[in-house]
Amino acid sequence: MPVTVLLVDDEPLVRAGLRAVLEAQPDIEVVGEAADGAAVIPLVRQLRPDVVAMDVRMPLLDGIEATRAVLRTVAEPPKILVVTTFENDEYVYEALRAGADGFLLKRARPAEIVHAVRLVAEGESLLFPASVRQLAAEYGEGGGNRAARAAMERAQLTEREAEVLRLMARGLSNAEIAARLTVGTETVKSHVSAVLAKLGARDRTQAVIAAYESGFVAPG
Repeated sequence: MPVTVLLVDDEPLVRAGLRAVLEAQPDIEVVGEAADGAAVIPLVRQLRPDVVAMDVRMPLLDGIEATRAVLRTVAEPPKILVVTTFENDEYVYEALRAGADGFLLKRARPAEIVHAVRLVAEGESLLFPASVRQLAAEYGEGGGNRAARAAMERAQLTEREAEVLRLMARGLSNAEIAARLTVGTETVKSHVSAVLAKLGARDRTQAVIAAYESGFVAPG
């Protein structure tokens, strides 16, 4: 089955460019478009996309609030890939904190766009880990987020789960973590699932953000 994508951007040329790049792939299908975040929820419910590629800045409802709205109101929400003009942008970090699964630069090359959609859809690796680390260093309160610290303490991760979380923060995929720890991929998946459950994180991106904001992992 192809990865289905909903495009949300107030610039028609951006939507047209993304559609052309994505629909050139046999395993990706663009199922709809919207010009503002306010239209996302009804389209997500109607089209059931696997991934929403969403502009972070839009006139009526921006990508941050649209992300929060989707995760709050849709029972089985899609993966959300924030599309942005600027990489080092507080809006991008706020979108990740709100629950977005990754971000993509509008100036990205076609191969990078396709890779981002596939990676976010699979959910087994962190998209652009170095950029996430940089954003966390600038906007993540330097490990001083009390709520994140409390959540990390309550999680009571085992030694192996803590090790897996640190490797996740470095951007390693499940397969790469398995090779590093000399265990099976299914074992790593079990550890990742346990980390997400204990932290109350939707996916590995949210777990990594929590790790940075709690000071469990240093973003430097």
